[in-house]
Amino acid sequence: MNIAAQISKLKMLAVAVALASTLISCDSVIYDGEGDCSIKYRIEFEYEKNMEFADAFASKVGSVALYVFDKSGVLVEQQSQSGEALAADDYAMILELEPAEYNLLAWCGVDGKSFTTPAATVGKTTLEQMICTMSRKSGAEGSYVDEDLSALFHGLKKISYSNEPGIHTEVLSLTKNTNNFRVILQQTWSDSADAEEVDINMFDFAIIDNNGKMDYDNSVMEDEQIVYRPWEISSGKVDIDADIYSTRANLATVSVAEITTARLMTDHHPMLVVTNKQSGERVLSVPIVDYALLVKGNYNRSMEDQEYLDRQDEYNLTFFIHDGKWVSSQIIINSWRVVLNNEII
Repeated sequence: MNIAAQISKLKMLAVAVALASTLISCDSVIYDGEGDCSIKYRIEFEYEKNMEFADAFASKVGSVALYVFDKSGVLVEQQSQSGEALAADDYAMILELEPAEYNLLAWCGVDGKSFTTPAATVGKTTLEQMICTMSRKSGAEGSYVDEDLSALFHGLKKISYSNEPGIHTEVLSLTKNTNNFRVILQQTWSDSADAEEVDINMFDFAIIDNNGKMDYDNSVMEDEQIVYRPWEISSGKVDIDADIYSTRANLATVSVAEITTARLMTDHHPMLVVTNKQSGERVLSVPIVDYALLVKGNYNRSMEDQEYLDRQDEYNLTFFIHDGKWVSSQIIINSWRVVLNNEII
């Protein structure tokens, strides 16, 4: 063999050795993943869209269903998990996919009882089919909900799957879609001898909206009218010592009705309605979204209205009765007092 041929053979051998070395380093556990040629995505979940502006995923979210759709909108992978694992500080889902663009969709808290989503099939189900529907009952007056809905969360994000080897992290931000309302009827008495408890059974409480279907992008779809009814009612007495309504009151009786609804939207008009069961008279009718936005507060003025509704998930609404008569000049929503200039609600 001549010298030129020997040199050529040595070069080829050097290339082969280098390639083998590269392949070994890619798969070697010695490097703890530094030389891993595979491409993985670490999907973390975050629930920061709340009034505390702090991540509450670990304490608030009980289950996760993650769906991965390709650029054409067809499902290519799905994963789900629930329970204690979600509370771990390093909780994440790992995806291994070909480099491309994908849409990540998360429906969290879907329990099959309060909310349902379609059964998904890889290669068949499309992104547009992943609608979340709230369960409801049917009665003589239409559809209604009278249970405490499970906490529902939604997340959607487009990612470009890199062809660079290693582990890439993406954070999927969640929005909470359920709200809890505490409707408080507070009756104050000038003379404790005249005090009577608010008879909670005299009143029919309802929040009326048509927001029971949420699209894959979390927009609220057209739906039938739904009546949300209390799932818990309680009452009691409280001793007070305060100058209220220009007279001294020393006893208050309070009744509380708790109602859970689906997502509130700025372009919807849900109404809180309280009716006297005996007379059929509508005692009050309050446009919830209007009043909720009215009391955003100074610190939240710069926040978009829809963002405020998505962050705020608990509402305490207090209405007053004094000496057996409705006082409609004041409402307290959360900690803010709304003065209605003595107009009837």
